[in-house]
Amino acid sequence: MDPQLSEFDSFVRHRTPALLRSAYLLTGDQHLAEDLVQSALARTHRSWNRLHEAGNAEAYTRKIMYHLQVSWWRRRRVPESMPGDLPEPRGGDSTADHAQQTTLRLTLRAALAKLSTKQRAVLILRFFEDRTEAEAADLLGVTVGTVKSQTSKALAKLRTVAPELAELYVLEGSAR
Repeated sequence: MDPQLSEFDSFVRHRTPALLRSAYLLTGDQHLAEDLVQSALARTHRSWNRLHEAGNAEAYTRKIMYHLQVSWWRRRRVPESMPGDLPEPRGGDSTADHAQQTTLRLTLRAALAKLSTKQRAVLILRFFEDRTEAEAADLLGVTVGTVKSQTSKALAKLRTVAPELAELYVLEGSAR
C-alpha cells in the first residue's frame, strides 16, 4: 500500500468522529453531517500530498466543511429538523447524573434547533470549537461584525427559548 494512502486512511479513521460531531452541530442532522464530512474528506484526499507535508490536514478539512455548509445554505432554504442523535465522545464522566445530562442535552438540542443555521454555525465555531471571532469569520466567509452580531442574536434567542440553560458556562461566560 502507498505510504501516503496509508497515512490518509489513518487520518480518516482517527479524526472522523471529531469531524462528525462538528458537522452534526453545523447541520443539525446525522445524515447531512455524514454527507458533509464525506464531501470534505474527498476534497482533502485530492490535496493530501501538500496538506500532509504542511501538517494541517484537519484544519483544511474543517475549513472545507464550513465552506461547504455555507454554500449549501445559499443553495437551499429548507426548514430544518434535528431528528438524529448527537454523537458522544468516547469515555466520559461516569459519576455525573445520567438523567440530568440527558435532559440538558435534549434541552440544548431543542434550543439549537430554534436558531438559524448561521447562528448555530457561529455558536459551534465560537464555543464548541473555541475559535476566535476572526477565525470563525474566515471559516464562514463573513465579516467579524457578522460573527459578533450572529453570536449576540443567537445567545439572546437561547436565553429566551431555554432560560434553564443560563446555568451553562458557555452562556454565562459569553454573556459578559
